[in-house]
Amino acid sequence: MWIYEKKLQYPVRVSKCDPHMAKLLLEQYGGADGELAAALRYLNQRYTVPDKVIGVLNDIGTEEFAHLEMIATMVYKLMKDATPEQIKENGLDPYYADHDRALFYVNAAGVPFSTRHIQAKGDPIADLYEDIAAEEKARATYQWLIDLTDDPDLKDGLAYLREREVIHSLRFREAVEILKEERDRKKIF
Repeated sequence: MWIYEKKLQYPVRVSKCDPHMAKLLLEQYGGADGELAAALRYLNQRYTVPDKVIGVLNDIGTEEFAHLEMIATMVYKLMKDATPEQIKENGLDPYYADHDRALFYVNAAGVPFSTRHIQAKGDPIADLYEDIAAEEKARATYQWLIDLTDDPDLKDGLAYLREREVIHSLRFREAVEILKEERDRKKIF
């Protein structure tokens, strides 16, 4: 069951209109290592893992949707006051021609989201290692986004998201250890 609170997981603030940063943030919206890919990956994988770790995938998968909402809010706020000239100057004119300022699942290069980026092997340990790698790639991307902005408010929200990726990675590592112990004890999977 989902209970939706009509507030963001963490407050999203931006100091200024910045279409360039909005374009870069699309990487975490519709990119291979972004929040949509993570949410879909984890919520799909939960069906083929032992009961002991289903909760981890469910919890993190749903939290990734909250992160997607934060990224969407950041992109919206960075773009809402942009003029068509600013949009064009920042290489977002093809995006604008298709979507105006509406959010659409693309990466920073404008490539539409694809499920090709989502893996589900069916081996719980292999899938969890995939999840750890996904979290570490997302953490790295958040750090690089922080490095690319001078907006202290935006940096704050991005730093929050980066730290949540670290926590997710640690939780997946714990789940791997639980499954390895179970595998070694019962000689399963």
